[in-house]
Amino acid sequence: MDLAIVVVYLLGVTALGMRFRRGQNSVRDYFLGGRTAPWWALAFSIVATETSTLTIIGTPAISYAGNMAFLQLVFGYLLGRVLIVFLLLPGYFRGEYFTAYELIQKRYGERMRAVAASTFLVTRAVAEGVRVSAIALVVSVVLGTSERLAVFIVITLTIIYTFEGGMKAVIWTDVAQLILYMTGSAVTFLLLLHRIPGGWHEVTQAAAAAGGKLGILTFSWHPSAEFTIWSGLIGGAFLTMASHGTDQTIVQRLLAARDQRESRRALLASGVIVLFQFTLFLLVGVLLFVFAQHWPLLGPGERADRILPLFLVREMPVGLAGLLLASILAVAMSNASGSLNSLAASSVFDFARLRGMNTDPARFLRLSRWMTLAWGAVLLCFGMVRWGPLLKAGLTVASISFGSLLGLFLLGTFDRRSTANGALAGMFSGLAATLGLYFFTPVAFTWYVLAGATVTCAVGAAASRLASARENSFSGDGKA
Repeated sequence: MDLAIVVVYLLGVTALGMRFRRGQNSVRDYFLGGRTAPWWALAFSIVATETSTLTIIGTPAISYAGNMAFLQLVFGYLLGRVLIVFLLLPGYFRGEYFTAYELIQKRYGERMRAVAASTFLVTRAVAEGVRVSAIALVVSVVLGTSERLAVFIVITLTIIYTFEGGMKAVIWTDVAQLILYMTGSAVTFLLLLHRIPGGWHEVTQAAAAAGGKLGILTFSWHPSAEFTIWSGLIGGAFLTMASHGTDQTIVQRLLAARDQRESRRALLASGVIVLFQFTLFLLVGVLLFVFAQHWPLLGPGERADRILPLFLVREMPVGLAGLLLASILAVAMSNASGSLNSLAASSVFDFARLRGMNTDPARFLRLSRWMTLAWGAVLLCFGMVRWGPLLKAGLTVASISFGSLLGLFLLGTFDRRSTANGALAGMFSGLAATLGLYFFTPVAFTWYVLAGATVTCAVGAAASRLASARENSFSGDGKA
């Protein structure tokens, strides 16, 4: 029965997404859903997009193995959204834009737009590959298949409905999938609490005895500490400014709003939902730890990321387990579909050669669909790679390049004297600095975006002024 429920879900959501092909006459319909979605649906879609299977199974694994300190990073997510509303969002509504990188072209020209878009495409493809690999952990446990076959099944179905339905299919399947996985997570929490002898009292006792697993706040300033109040608020804010303010996957949803006011409401409301859901996921991890003290789930040497799928398969009542496993697949498909649509949008709009084909709307729409298919094949390949601890791996991959991308946007917004060549030098320097931190220091990934953005802005500003001074000097010599 569990298997039947999962299969019915997979086929049903694919059919639902395919229905949205009707009424698509232009790339505006395909990539922005005709700008008809209400703000609350966009808020749900934003959360579903940033919440992957990696998050659902990786977050409980963090509190299962440690404590709830990850929540400090979520506080930074809220601060970052507020900063986006004031610093970046107004620029996206000064005209009708399809991608975030059109702003870069307006400020620095065509070349820098292509550089920014290329940074996004590579980062999103690799980061999404980490997320796709998380699907394998769930599907392989449920279906008893190999992990690679599991990735192929789920991503193929996601490609089909994204190829057909475009952004409107992405948004409304996101809404349905978020409701499903949040309901499933709440049911998991309640069932765990019911199964633990002594209930919540036993949870608090066992958590305290294990070194304070319900603890949240850590005030260490050590740069290698991943989750502290400082790295959470500062690093989390910069990470969110990059992921929600410069990454096409989220910006595309903000651009799909009817106006700036609706976009602002969607972004801020998504922060409230994210805080609630991460609290729930971390509590589920703590409860799994206490439950495992009575009935062990993991064998020797098994990855902590397997703890939630194993509990669902072994301990959930028949039927309910199928629904909960389907809810985990729901968020996986939701995340992958959003990434596919945004990767395709950036590919066809941010590169002059492809953008030159938009003289024929029907041909351009066909190109957009086929680009979705091409990126689907790329994600399948990355999904076959075996990564480390899933949640940290995904955040680390994104953080390495996000800093230079955010730095480019901030430089263009606040430094009117910066030039395209200076900005490019800043981006390369910011990326090099972040890679240096990753390979040669113990600094935690939560600081990567701040470091990369700071170096990008500083070097970009200095290089721009140095070049201007040199040009003025040459100009003066010529006049003499």
